[in-house]
Amino acid sequence: QVPSLLRVAVRSLSTASPHEHPEHGRLVYKGNLAKAVLGVKFFSYSTSIFNLFMVPYIMLKTGIGFESLFMQAAFYGLIGFFTFITPVTLHILTKGYVIRLYYKDEMDTYTAITYNAIFAEKVTVFHQKDVKIPDITKMFTTFYAKTKSMLVNPTLFPDPQDYNHLMGYDKSLYFNLEEENE
Repeated sequence: QVPSLLRVAVRSLSTASPHEHPEHGRLVYKGNLAKAVLGVKFFSYSTSIFNLFMVPYIMLKTGIGFESLFMQAAFYGLIGFFTFITPVTLHILTKGYVIRLYYKDEMDTYTAITYNAIFAEKVTVFHQKDVKIPDITKMFTTFYAKTKSMLVNPTLFPDPQDYNHLMGYDKSLYFNLEEENE
């Protein structure tokens, strides 16, 4: 009982906001599909591992075999597709999904947290000037941070100004009329 009271007391004495991270800055975005992405990747990986162990066992125990070399290649190709290609494809599609985005005002840097291939959080730090918006809308890319594609949902930013600053929409447009005339 006493340790839990002590923990509550220590938490209440903290001066940092729950949306502040001492290293990364202020939390400006939190993706709502983070648990779903993690769950789908985990399910895909676990079924692939299950296939790797169970298919040879089933083949040996049941004696299922194909006389035709073509049928064997088709069967093993289908099993291999679902065992290897599906998790790789899922990782490629979800590797840029930003689960949290922090902003540090004094340095004008963003820190994007994504998942890597082994379910660990990956940190990408970039400046606002490193943000490039694709010319053509891409399905799983909202912007590029340096060369890495990132996917965010603009409606999940609590403050729209944070999204505008990230994308560079708050900068004034400058037109050089002399260059236009030439």
